[in-house]
Amino acid sequence: MLILLALYSFAGRKSPYGESLNVFFASGLIPTLLFMYVSRFMSLSVLLNKSMLAFPVVTVVDIMMARAFLEIIAAFLTLIFMFIILIALGESPFPVDPYQAVYAYLASILLAIGCGFLAGVMVMFLPFFATIYALLMVVIYLASGTLFVSSSIPDPIAYALSWNPVFHAVEWMRLAYYPDYTSKWIDKTYLIVTGLLCLCIGLLLERLLRMKMLEG
Repeated sequence: MLILLALYSFAGRKSPYGESLNVFFASGLIPTLLFMYVSRFMSLSVLLNKSMLAFPVVTVVDIMMARAFLEIIAAFLTLIFMFIILIALGESPFPVDPYQAVYAYLASILLAIGCGFLAGVMVMFLPFFATIYALLMVVIYLASGTLFVSSSIPDPIAYALSWNPVFHAVEWMRLAYYPDYTSKWIDKTYLIVTGLLCLCIGLLLERLLRMKMLEG
């Protein structure tokens, strides 16, 4: 995250909103990288720790949720470190509406856990899906809105990008940072429902295919 912020700063780009380019991009990177790292490592957790399933008390859910917990803690520590760096640079990294920022952060966690759990179950049966999911992370990042403002692109393109749930997490976080930020595409319900739906499907598949996963 810090490397990306440094690159944007050295490029000499001006912030579309607010006075700080670093804070603007940080507001988009926070939910995007949170989703990418938590869901990505969750998708690999069972595959990399499959031997732990030999213990009767350990389940697939235990492994993936433990990984999610570790990655969320790591993401939170990174967030604190980033805030410290921005403060040291004389900038204010705090959102205007902290409640909305927290809601956006929690919604990003829900989406990451839901998608990560579903991807983790799929990887158990289709190991090559881990590579596909890793490549998908690049697409999700580029389409998340972190690098641009949704109102500055043509409506057909913005509509296509709005199918990416991470796009809504970024828009939500930006609304928390900038009171004058306008977003006609944000759909908080879509973001939350997508996270819950992926989690429910993942849990259902894990329940139905548990024995096959253990045999594999």
